[in-house]
Parts: sequence; structure tokens; C-alpha cells
Amino acid sequence: MTFKYSPAILLFVIFSVTSKETGDILVYTVATEETNGFDRYLDSASEFNIQPKILGFGHEWRGGEVKTHPGGGWKLKLLKTALEPFEGDDNKLVLFTDAYDVIFLGKLDEIVRRFHKTGARILFGAEPYCWPDAGLETKYPEVKEGKRFLNSGMFIGYVPEVLKLLSRKEIDDQDDDQLFCTEAYLDEKFREDAQIKLDHTNELFQNLNGVAGEIEIISKPTKEGDIDKYYVKNVLYQTEPIVIHGNGASKHTLNYLGNYVPNAWNSVEGCRQCKKGLINLEGLPSKDVPVVLIALFIEHNTPFLEEFLNKIHNLQYPKERIHLFIHNAMKFHTDHVNNFTEKHAKEYVTLKQITPDDAIPEWTARDLSLDHCLTKKCDIYFSVDSIAHIDNPYTLKLLIEQNRTVIAPLLTRPGKAWSNFWGALSKDGFYARSNDYMDIVHSEKRGLWNVPFISNAYIINSTLLKSRDRTVINYTKPKVDADMTFCSNLRKIDVFMYVSNRVDFGHLINPDNFDTTRTEPDMYQIFDNAQDWEDRYIHVDYPENFNPEKKDLQPCPDVYWFPIVSERFCNSLINMMENFGKWSSGTNNDERLVGGYEAVPTRDIHMNQVGWEPHWLHFLQKYVRPLQEKVFIGYYHDPPKSLMNFVVRENYRYRPDEQPSLRPHHDSSTYTINIALNRRNVDYEGGGCKFIRYNCSVVDTKQGWLLIHPGRLTHFHEGLQVTNGTRYIMISFVDP
Repeated sequence: MTFKYSPAILLFVIFSVTSKETGDILVYTVATEETNGFDRYLDSASEFNIQPKILGFGHEWRGGEVKTHPGGGWKLKLLKTALEPFEGDDNKLVLFTDAYDVIFLGKLDEIVRRFHKTGARILFGAEPYCWPDAGLETKYPEVKEGKRFLNSGMFIGYVPEVLKLLSRKEIDDQDDDQLFCTEAYLDEKFREDAQIKLDHTNELFQNLNGVAGEIEIISKPTKEGDIDKYYVKNVLYQTEPIVIHGNGASKHTLNYLGNYVPNAWNSVEGCRQCKKGLINLEGLPSKDVPVVLIALFIEHNTPFLEEFLNKIHNLQYPKERIHLFIHNAMKFHTDHVNNFTEKHAKEYVTLKQITPDDAIPEWTARDLSLDHCLTKKCDIYFSVDSIAHIDNPYTLKLLIEQNRTVIAPLLTRPGKAWSNFWGALSKDGFYARSNDYMDIVHSEKRGLWNVPFISNAYIINSTLLKSRDRTVINYTKPKVDADMTFCSNLRKIDVFMYVSNRVDFGHLINPDNFDTTRTEPDMYQIFDNAQDWEDRYIHVDYPENFNPEKKDLQPCPDVYWFPIVSERFCNSLINMMENFGKWSSGTNNDERLVGGYEAVPTRDIHMNQVGWEPHWLHFLQKYVRPLQEKVFIGYYHDPPKSLMNFVVRENYRYRPDEQPSLRPHHDSSTYTINIALNRRNVDYEGGGCKFIRYNCSVVDTKQGWLLIHPGRLTHFHEGLQVTNGTRYIMISFVDP
């Protein structure tokens, strides 16, 4: 089964409207093929019951390379031929616009009303540039207000005068249509005879090139008053044009406006355009859903890669319809990828893997993945970078059902404005912030947004890859980022890129400070990737500590027990310490301390020795302090302070110069925490803590559980001897 984006049905009948308001009007455009811009043009026309006649559709374009050079004469020849049967009708109007970069914003009767108000027989849109021949600028009449120069992308007029214009002289297919119309306008006698005028202040037509600063999206309540609809306003002239044209370099401005108009998004219904063209995969047999190539790119050392790969595996989509492509450029992640493929590769139809030893650069790998998609006859190409965590398992299905040519799920760094899309472009083609960027990033507006740049995760309908030369759709350009190249290529061929935040899809990892020279580098990500750090390292039952219906565990008076960290945290912390290996002697002599003397020595490693003290203090503030405030009511100290933070290793085979047990003592703290890092009766036997005043011992410790008790004065205690194996505990003396 082939899945293809299916936009509005094309109507190839001439459309004539007759009413008291409009008179008799014909609407024409020229389009040779279906594009995203053409679909939008038709959707906007349909919104106002406008049904244009499409000239040239299905034919090869004969008007030259109009994107980069003058041309387009063929458009005027097609229009002339179409109008000749109506030559004698003095009352018939014709509205002509370009197709791929034009949006209607109002009804025909309002277009006609405003045209009549001008007193013209032919009205062209105006722009600030004299193009394509700047030398003609001085020949233009001066204007008191507004834009001075003619743009031929939109005009309206009476059929006899328009035919007179089109017959003024011969025009070849590749001659420039705007130059043709300009020369007619600059012929003063012809201009006066044909009563040609320009819409200088954008009462009807708005050309966008060079005037983005004049344009605003405004909202006004409908007559019913319950919905605020969006309109385009030229704030310089205080006008609200009805037809807008993204001429020249203003395509991305038009795309931005098209996210809201005509009635594409409103304050009550939200995204109306999201509902157009949807397909439904629900209930389809696996054999009938689109074939997908998922291409994974690990181009940088990336925190929490195991979770990234697991989330790809957890996507709710039939794996018997998925081909997998993995490019791993990082030797550090070789084991992560190998563990994943050894476990799951057989679940997918095929797996193609490129390893660091293959030394294939990112640009080449991405191009290879597109070719691989075509080789496997995929319907959908899904590219995912290692920093893109797809948290929502239905992401792939939802994106496919949205049925757009190119679409990305919105992903952001948690709590930041950093995302995987740009809302606008600067003049040199780099990032610029659109007015609605923050609203979209923070999901204050939800919908489907046409944007000029996406990255990190997106799907491509393979019809695009099949219909275009692969030299056009590629990632390779010298000294240019792969995603920048890809998106630039799509913009050049007018392929729309959408980002969706209709639902929450996932988030982005921050890899900037990921130091793979450290043991357990993910443990150091508590600041840069707090959400992922918490998901991996905080105990799954930690939130239950604050359940008001749950009674706190209290093994001894004023001694409390809480689940706080995961088994993975415990094992990672032990590994960090053992890899560092410089355990203290367990004697009173300790050069790490001021004065060099430890009154109650243990065999330990301090957090600052492995560079984890600031991380631990943050852990105390974020995860321990709320527990302390819960059980020791009335004591608040934010942030908590601790000068002594260390992991203790207790082994039943003590050397003669080490203490066999920890003698009774008070801690130099307001309260002390003690986290069991390994398993009693599995990794060791014996051990524990006895609170002498209460003759109460805590021995049945649980891995990842926190023991919290007062320090000085009340809780005189001693460490019980480990009788077998090795016990690890994390100790912190808080607020000394």
C-alpha cells in the first residue's frame, strides 16, 4: 500500500460569480504541478467558496527559472487564451494571482467592493522594489504614500482592459511577465487609457517581500463573539489586505502567516488546519500500515543513550513493518549500540549498522539512509538523532496520521526555550525568533506549524524522495551543517516543514558538558539533564514519600526510612568510588581534613575527590531537604549545607591497623543521612547502625533507601560490624 499526502481536490472548471456585490468575476491562476504551496492556495480559496480555474496544470512549465531569473511570460499567454472567449463582455471582471505563494483572506464580494472603490479598470499589487529592471525606477510616477512599484503576481481588472494589456505586444514564454506589465504601466498614455492603478497602500493586495516589519497578525472577535479569528494587518498603512503574496524572499513570512490565516488557528478551536487530510491507522492490519525506515544518528557522545534506544524500541508500531538504520560515529557508545542490537535486531525487518570503525561522516551517512529507505521501498522515513528522546510511544503513528510531507514532533530541553525548530530566519538564513516561538515551545498554543527549519527528529513521506532528484534532497554541502543543508534544500523546492505540538512527544538531551573521561559520566548530568537523571537515578517510589495517606517508616525514635535512589544510582556510585580507588586508611590520620585528624575514622572516599560534591549538594537540596522538612517539622534550611560527604566501604576482613567497627559517637551535624548502596544478605552480612540511647538497631537496610536521623546531642550511635562481604554506604553530615 502506498501512502501519499492527498490535499484538496483540484477543480478544473471556470468559476464565475454573479451577484449584486461582485458583478461577474472570473478567477484564474497558473500551476503546473501539485505542491504544498498550491494545496494551501486551494484551501484558502475554498475557505471563501472561491473556485479558481487552474491554467497549465499537468503540463511542463515553460516560463523559465523564475525563482532565480526573470521569466513567467507563459503565464500571461495562458491567461490571454483563457480570456479571449469573453472579449466582448465589458462588465466581466478577472482576478489573476500566482498559485504557489498566494493566500486568500476574504470573500470575492469584498475583493470586488474594494476594487471598485479604487476607480481603476486594472489594479495591480505594489511592492518596494523595481524588479526585474531597476533602471526603470526613475520612470515610475511619484507617489505620496505607499509602495511605488508594480508587482504582477496579483491583479484584478475588467476583461476588455486586461485583454488590451495582454495584447499590447507579443511576449515569449520565457520573457518576464512583471517587466511586460511594468512597461505597459510606464507607458503613460496606455496607463491612462486602460486606467491602470497600483494598490499602493495594500487595501486589497499585499506583497510581502521587504515589508515583513509592516505586517502583524491581529485577532478580532467574530460576530458571535465567542472566537477570536486572526487577520493580517499592515500597521504602516492601517489596512487589512485580502490577498497576500509571498513574492521573492518572503516565502517563510507567508508560511508564518499561513499558520493563522485564513482561520487556520483560532482561540477556541485551536488548530483547524490540523484536521485537514488526516489518515487513520487505527485498526489496520499490520500488513497494511506504512513501511517505515527509522534512521538513528549518534553523531556526538550523548548522555542517557540507553534510554534513547529503549524509547525507540518502545514505539507503538508494528516492528515487522520497520527497517532500522543506525549510524554510530562514537566509539564510546559502541557497547550501548551493540547491546541494543543484540537484544532487539531480530524484531525488525532489517538492520543496517554503520560503526565508528567505518569512518563514514554524518553527511554521507544521512544521504545513505535516504537511499536505503528507497531501496527498502519504505513509505515513511523517520530520522532521529541521539539527543532526541521520543517519550511518547505513539509519536511515529501520530506523525504519520497527520499526513504531511515533512513533519517533526516538537522537542525541547526541559525548562528551556531550546527546541528542534526555528520559527523564522534571519536575512542570512540563520536562526531568528518568530513572534509565536515561545507560545509554541511552551505549548501555550498547540497545533501544526509551518516553519523554516527542523532538526533532530522528523518524518518524510517517501513520495517526496521518489518524486525528486536525490541531488536536490540531500544533506551534503561543504562547511554547512547537515540539517541546515537539508532544510535549505527543502525551502528551495517549496516543500513545507511542519512541527507539531498537538500533544507532548518528548524532549531534547543537552550533551554540551558530557565528559566521557569520567567513570559513570551520566551521574554528572544532574544539572544539564535533570529530567533524565531523575528518571534513571531516583527511586521509582520516591514520590510516594509525600503521599499523605502513607505512614512514614520509623524503625527507631526520630529515625526515618525513605526510598530515594535507584539500584542504578547505587551501583554507579560504587563504581565511581572503586574506579577512583583511593580509599582512606580507616585510621585517625587523614590528610584530607583540616588538621589531618579524624576522630571517628572510616574507610571512605569523599565526594570532592571524584568531582561530585556540587552534584551531591544539589541532590541534598532537591531530594533530601523535602524529606527532612516533612519529618523534622519546624526546621528549615534551604539550601542545606554539608562539609562531610563520603562513601564508606566496610569489609569484614580488617587490616590490623584499621578499626574493626565504628565506636559510639555523635555526628557533627543537625541531621545525618545514610544511604545503603548494596544488598544485605546478598553482597554482605552483618552491619547496620545502633542508636544507643534507645537500644534500637537498624540492620535490615534496603538498597537505595535513605536513613535520616538527628545528629548531635540525641542520637548517640555506633556502626555494627560487617561479618561477611563488603558493605557500601553513602554518608552526609548535614548542617554541621
